[in-house]
Amino acid sequence: MSTIRIIGPGRAGTSFADALGRTGHEVDGPLARRDVVSAAAEGVDALILAVPDDQIATIAALVTPSPACVVMHLSGSLGLDVLAPHDRRASMHPLVPLPTGGIGATRLLAGVTIAVAGDQLASVLATSLGARVVEVAEEDRAAYHAAACIAANHVVALLGQVERVAATIGLDVDAFLGLARAAIDDVATLGPRTALTGPASRGDWSTILRHLDVLAPEERAAYGACVALALELAAPQRTVPLLDVVERDIAADAAR
Repeated sequence: MSTIRIIGPGRAGTSFADALGRTGHEVDGPLARRDVVSAAAEGVDALILAVPDDQIATIAALVTPSPACVVMHLSGSLGLDVLAPHDRRASMHPLVPLPTGGIGATRLLAGVTIAVAGDQLASVLATSLGARVVEVAEEDRAAYHAAACIAANHVVALLGQVERVAATIGLDVDAFLGLARAAIDDVATLGPRTALTGPASRGDWSTILRHLDVLAPEERAAYGACVALALELAAPQRTVPLLDVVERDIAADAAR
């Protein structure tokens, strides 16, 4: 097992500290902003910078390099250049939300996917958590992180729209969560194209137009964008003409 020090007592730092500790690693920290970090790389196999993306380079520069220590960050979008001046660099990014330390640790130990780069120790630590390990090249980081944001943040934003639209007829978002969970389960089992149901998958344009008629003007652009995505998935050859109609209706609303 490895000796690990963590800088950053937030949700990611406490999640990794708890999860790595549960799997037998010796974990020191997480260290907070007030702590002196210049010697943080001394005496450990790995130093994890669990800090916001815009602070990684600054914190890394404050730490005196140690040839025995791998310095790694948890960012999904950044490469390893932000860890200069350290020679041994790595990154681990879990494809799972970490809302609290306790919940995050449990999720990290549940066989999630963790994207790694750089020093092999990142793969070793991720594997020790029981993760499915994938390697993401430096030039692919932005596309990888975009996919991650779509999978989590955009799904949550869409459920926010569900909540708003449902509220107009006296229902809450809970009434629709079973539907959302089942759809995600179907994607896992069948793949996105086969899992897709609803009017866009059937080419039921009259139903889509009725939806647009009853939605508030501020909700139509997001709905139209998602219809376009569904059409692209269901039948790419139909996307352009139908998307033109959606965009025309949205533009007409904006002009009113």
